[in-house]
Amino acid sequence: MSGLCAGRVVIVTGGGNGIGRAHALAFAAEGARVVVNDLGCDRTGRGRDDGPAAAVVEEIRAAGGQAVANSDDVADFAGAGRLVAQAVETFGGLDVLVNNAGILRDRTLVNMTETEWDTVVRVHLKGTFAPTHHAGVYWRDEHSAGRGRAGRVVNTSSPSGLFGNIGQTNYGAAKTAIAGFTITAALELARYGVTVNAIAPLALTRMTDGLTGDLPEAQAARMTPGHIAPLVVWLGSEASAGVTGRVFAVVGGSITVLEGWVAGPAVDLDGVWDPGALGEVIPDLVRAAAPNADLTGTRPPRDASTHH
Repeated sequence: MSGLCAGRVVIVTGGGNGIGRAHALAFAAEGARVVVNDLGCDRTGRGRDDGPAAAVVEEIRAAGGQAVANSDDVADFAGAGRLVAQAVETFGGLDVLVNNAGILRDRTLVNMTETEWDTVVRVHLKGTFAPTHHAGVYWRDEHSAGRGRAGRVVNTSSPSGLFGNIGQTNYGAAKTAIAGFTITAALELARYGVTVNAIAPLALTRMTDGLTGDLPEAQAARMTPGHIAPLVVWLGSEASAGVTGRVFAVVGGSITVLEGWVAGPAVDLDGVWDPGALGEVIPDLVRAAAPNADLTGTRPPRDASTHH
């Protein structure tokens, strides 16, 4: 390893399993000191177990690294504050926040309960806002005191949010919001020397179990969480200065910069539209526009859809 993050202090939320675990191990391998946050719940957010975070910490320490466990609920505002404070108190500061914690409670829109909606949005969206708020306050204060740090935030969006996936209106809405949060937070935190980026990863973990079907062995081998971590480690390093407000799709060895909403075909009337007249306008605009991308981020040919 190159020591790309030597001495940096990193928080990884949801770091006890899957992609989060891979992030924590990869940062430690590059010399970072890591706070491994995890409630130890199942993928629906139920239950609690300190074991997964503790196991990752022991794995890091056994390899000669430095790490501590944290079991605060990142979607609890005070808990997120304690998490950031633990990093500062234990290791003397904070350089990187990786917002990775998440759960699933999939159900189609008409069958989804209020609790299933609220719980998923809370964990993903508030669980991104709250730690980032507290980290941002810390970096602002350090900057004001003349001790500016090369702060980095890496959020976790998803192809399901950016491109849509049946049965995941709650998860998808939260993940889309995280992409928007990333762009705005990047603009706001730039004044303190902090960058904010996001990834939309795809890997085989307990979160995707049963959702991806049977994959060929060679394809499955490319979809391990370990394939996701290198990009996140680089985004968390000082080397990534200047890259901010971006969302990256990553699966296997493939890294793609995702391009967000852009203005497409338009019409402009010098006046107020008659709603009835729009029947002759909107369908033509839609036909002229590029179709929405599918779950892989690929646009179908224009002639394959007239009202996508």
